[in-house]
Amino acid sequence: MRIGELAERAGTTTRALRYYESRGLLPARRDAQGHRTYDERDLRLLRQIRTLKDFGFELEETRPFVECLRAGHPEGDLCPASLVVYRRKLDELDALIGELTAVRTQVGAQLARAERERAELAAEAEVPGGPEPVCELGRGGRP
Repeated sequence: MRIGELAERAGTTTRALRYYESRGLLPARRDAQGHRTYDERDLRLLRQIRTLKDFGFELEETRPFVECLRAGHPEGDLCPASLVVYRRKLDELDALIGELTAVRTQVGAQLARAERERAELAAEAEVPGGPEPVCELGRGGRP
């Protein structure tokens, strides 16, 4: 198949395919007229790349999976190098989850503090002579 058909079947662009070719992830075979030609194995490589990219893998991180498929394995993650990338990605995800959990905890604490202070101000406002809460944002941010 030609580059346009492969791009359409893989759900990508010809530009992306040329880029993958330049990075050595997609073979650069040519027919007698000099046109790029591809087969079902190439479509399989592209699907592996796309799946990993959808999971947040960088393009270079897909290389061991592509090489595993090229070596004739039925799945791109059956080789030791692919498993190393999976482990490294899981470590990165765990670190991100930890960071997001910490941020969530901080935002939750800020929300609880703000709600407490707002309730205290509202209670003071109900007392004769108590302060009336003023929200500058309610005036378009201008005092």
